[in-house]
Amino acid sequence: MTEVFIILALILVNGLFSMAEIALVSARKARLEAQAQKGDKDAAKALDLANHPDSFLSTVQIGITLIGILTGIYSGDSFKTPLQASLAQIDLIKPYSGTIATVIILIVITFLSLVLGELVPKRLGLSNPEGIAKKAAGPMRIISWFTYPFVWLLMGASNLLVRLMNVKTSENQVTEEEIKAIISEGTEHGAIDEAEQEIIERVFHLGDRNITSLMTHRSDIVWIDQHKSVTEIKSMMQEVVHSVYPVCDGEIDRIVGVVAIKDFIVVADNTGVQKIMKPAMYVPENNTAYQVLEQFKQTKIHHCFIVDEYGSILGMITLNDILEA
Repeated sequence: MTEVFIILALILVNGLFSMAEIALVSARKARLEAQAQKGDKDAAKALDLANHPDSFLSTVQIGITLIGILTGIYSGDSFKTPLQASLAQIDLIKPYSGTIATVIILIVITFLSLVLGELVPKRLGLSNPEGIAKKAAGPMRIISWFTYPFVWLLMGASNLLVRLMNVKTSENQVTEEEIKAIISEGTEHGAIDEAEQEIIERVFHLGDRNITSLMTHRSDIVWIDQHKSVTEIKSMMQEVVHSVYPVCDGEIDRIVGVVAIKDFIVVADNTGVQKIMKPAMYVPENNTAYQVLEQFKQTKIHHCFIVDEYGSILGMITLNDILEA
């Protein structure tokens, strides 16, 4: 029975290594960083290991490999002889008792190693990766110190082979698709409202849109002719209400300024539109919605005109147009 307990202990230790490995690899760094900033020392240790996976994975691999070797050697020496003796009592298989005993031991040990040493521990590690990573970080760092010479040798050899194969490591950058997948998962589990998900997805969609898809086309722009009287302009504003109107010199391509309806209504009828209009802002047609938003933020002007490469007016866009998108 002692031999059985020793074998099970080795397999369970192997399982601890596997659980720590999968937990630290799959743990979300953002959560660990947030917990570390709040003073969680275990989270800081786990984050340090997650940021240096080569050293950590080499340590885990050394532990798993050594345990696998010890399990194989010990199980062969401890169980083969008595099992072979028992099988030898059966005359039909007596000549093959040694081979059969080896196969049986191999199957049993492999089954236990896979179930107790790999599958179950990894499922446990995936069920709560951040929590298990924090608990495993301390012991793993201690083991790393003891196995440092071997880890250094393994890392040196693996790095050399990677360079010889001319393999370039890419940075682990979070993509837009991954963020959308996380948001979708959060919505399915009730952590994020559907309305919040829709807003976030619209923000991503807005970043990909060109302002020409959001603007009011030049043919639909209601503009003011600077040569018209104030009475005529006020009458037009009452019929077609907008927050701002471009002031033009006879045609839309000759914009001389912009006037807000709130400024125009309070002026006297004998006041010229030129006295209350403000300079117009122009942006090229290849700008994105985010670029225009940034200009709105910097200039405090919430409307502008889109022009093509020749300076012709294509349309007009306001802050409301972007927000509605």
